[in-house]
Amino acid sequence: MVILVDFDGTCVTHEFPNVGEEIGAAPILKELVKNGHKIVLFTMRCDHDFTPQGNQPENDYPASTYLTDAVNWFKKHNISLHGLNTNPGQEKWTSSPKAYGDLIIDDTALGCPLLYDKKISSRPFVNWAEVHNILQERKIL
Repeated sequence: MVILVDFDGTCVTHEFPNVGEEIGAAPILKELVKNGHKIVLFTMRCDHDFTPQGNQPENDYPASTYLTDAVNWFKKHNISLHGLNTNPGQEKWTSSPKAYGDLIIDDTALGCPLLYDKKISSRPFVNWAEVHNILQERKIL
């Protein structure tokens, strides 16, 4: 199974442009990979070396390593990624830019279990204990 996984608010709390606090994603993502599932990081984060156009001040658009920061989080936790914002090989059967996956885990997905803990984050984030229960109920884990 290919599982698309968002980053901010899903793997960590919302702290963009920084990497947020741990919320329990790593052990469950590791378990998914151990069970043969493929993880595609599905995020709006990107790395860029932006050159301003016209009269835009350069410091309004600094170069970034936001995507690299997220990828490094996965490396730090020894979680292998199958792809970044795309499912490798899907260009063989579609020209759609939308990443293909069998399941999406994203804090903005309707029905995704969330925690609302203002002590940890001002925005809700994925409740990984409940996600783990759902994955077990569906026999994904």
